[in-house]
Amino acid sequence: MLAYLIRRLINAVLTLLVVSLVTFGIFFMVPKITGSDPALLYIGKTSDAASIEGIRVKMGLNDPVLVQYGKFLKGLVAGRDYVSGPEVTHCDAPCLGYSFKTEQEVTPLLMSVLPVTLSLALGAAILWLIIGVSTGVISALRRGSLLDRTVMSAALFGVSMPIYFTGLIASAIFVYQLGWLPQGQYVPFLESPSEWFTQLLLPWITLAFLFAATYARLTRANMLETLGEDYIRTARAKGLPERVVIGKHALRSGLTAIVTVFGLDLGALLGGAVLTEKVFNLRGLGYQALQAIQGNDLPVILGVTMIAAGFIVIANLVVDLVYGLIDPRVRLA
Repeated sequence: MLAYLIRRLINAVLTLLVVSLVTFGIFFMVPKITGSDPALLYIGKTSDAASIEGIRVKMGLNDPVLVQYGKFLKGLVAGRDYVSGPEVTHCDAPCLGYSFKTEQEVTPLLMSVLPVTLSLALGAAILWLIIGVSTGVISALRRGSLLDRTVMSAALFGVSMPIYFTGLIASAIFVYQLGWLPQGQYVPFLESPSEWFTQLLLPWITLAFLFAATYARLTRANMLETLGEDYIRTARAKGLPERVVIGKHALRSGLTAIVTVFGLDLGALLGGAVLTEKVFNLRGLGYQALQAIQGNDLPVILGVTMIAAGFIVIANLVVDLVYGLIDPRVRLA
């Protein structure tokens, strides 16, 4: 198990390095190729030549791209100093640079909004996993029944509806018409747990409805395939209780695909649920990414991309470890 863990950790680190290199190259090499100047984005087009050159020197924009990338990696690990004549600005690790628009450090800026995205993603993930897997199992056990057809029709509807449509419809009904839920506004958990819950309840349900539909269909398909296996018939022939056959044998074997999809979905959401945060006015990583894209704020976009990539890589690492626990044969791969 230790060797399996070490291999997966090495793969995760190498993946992050490749992602950081490609991402950094896209954001800081492509502008030079296309004739754009990042210094102008930072200081503004109306500034004089001396000020623009000073920004190039301070931010290291005159250095070769590989040198800039090396400084970027150093900043992530050990922090970084930005030198402009006698003025030295220190950026603590993990340093993702400074915003072109607000001149704030990117890392504290993104860390301040990360709890919003974490709250949204984790709460919705718990809901869609419980609802999606349970309804998928029930639908598989009642194959062909009215319940099965109803659940699968609802799942098809959920998969087909985009979040910006269901989110707006849900807000119009439950917030503005019925007044059952408050208008979207994030409240920190430590400030008021009850308000934190009520403010996020509608985004959770709306987002979970979209994902639970996928999980219900996937669970049903896996369960139907697994229930037809010889070892399931053997377990039933031995007289094992149905709950043991379903819970210990059938469901466990069908979890592999669920774990894979769940890890990818959760990792992607932790990197910023752009549409959901925009619809419900939740100012998390997705909202910050949207604002940065609209304002050409390259360091913030780079920071969000790196955080999103980190979450996805970590999620895949956790998925690999869970595979090893579910199926010991995976450890030998």
